[in-house]
Amino acid sequence: MTALRLAFMGSSRFATPALDALRGSGHEIAAVYSQPPRPAGRGREERPTPVHARAASLGLEVRTPAGLKAAREHGEFRELGLDCAVVAAYGLLLPRAVLDAPRLGCVNLHPSLLPRWRGAAPVARAILAGDERTGMTVMRMDEGLDTGPVLAQRSVPTPPRATAASLETGLAELGARMLLHVLGDLESAVAAATPQGEEGATHAPKFARDDGRIDWSRPAGALDRLVRALTPWPGAFFTLGRTPVKVLEAEPIDGRGAPGRLLDREMAVACGDGALRLTRVQRAGKSITDGPAFLRGMRLEPGAILA
Repeated sequence: MTALRLAFMGSSRFATPALDALRGSGHEIAAVYSQPPRPAGRGREERPTPVHARAASLGLEVRTPAGLKAAREHGEFRELGLDCAVVAAYGLLLPRAVLDAPRLGCVNLHPSLLPRWRGAAPVARAILAGDERTGMTVMRMDEGLDTGPVLAQRSVPTPPRATAASLETGLAELGARMLLHVLGDLESAVAAATPQGEEGATHAPKFARDDGRIDWSRPAGALDRLVRALTPWPGAFFTLGRTPVKVLEAEPIDGRGAPGRLLDREMAVACGDGALRLTRVQRAGKSITDGPAFLRGMRLEPGAILA
């Protein structure tokens, strides 16, 4: 296989398996682009993105521009003399000048069966919708939002108890393997790019924090998907008084009662249809605990109403 000169553009943990795969493949990584470090944690110290941290540990050059619209950024990118740019969960739009700079263009790893779930949160949206299958797409990028022609696509069953975090991890590893095959096909000029149709296209906008608020009048199955889809961020939650309580793990069970009513000391809560047992919860500013321990600590008895 001919070694390609590449740029890697990514920010989140989802992108690190692809970076590792490229590093071990014999391809040359001329530069890694990632979003700038941002304040995080209680101390609000600036932290690099997972991709930035991984690339630095590998001794790769890391560039962290706040944007790519400036002519100076276009010129510096073009001067890399790239064969291809690989993009995975980067978080910045690539203008036409950047898309056109590499000899073989830019390819993107997207964890959905495009055109379903174009956008920032495809894995969580698939879980929330109850999709029985999901998958990984490698596409040639254009200026649209995940609208470029498909170079490779793999469909896999959605694990029945998957969270956004666990499913994203599996798809990231699948995408890393697919990427190496796609790059080989591009260099050999045998890659076939299939245009996306609009039939079945859906959008996956990112979540706001309040999207995780639990409405107990909804069916238990839907709330179970909400908990799993929004783990780890922004998290599903209810409130006790003015205090938010995050639900980290739950399971739908049989049960009936007024929506939001606590049914037993195992923290089963009645929903619009069925009940949801809350197995791991965390009150704001406190440690994670199991449901029964939480009830004991809060002195909540069956019959209490959770908002």
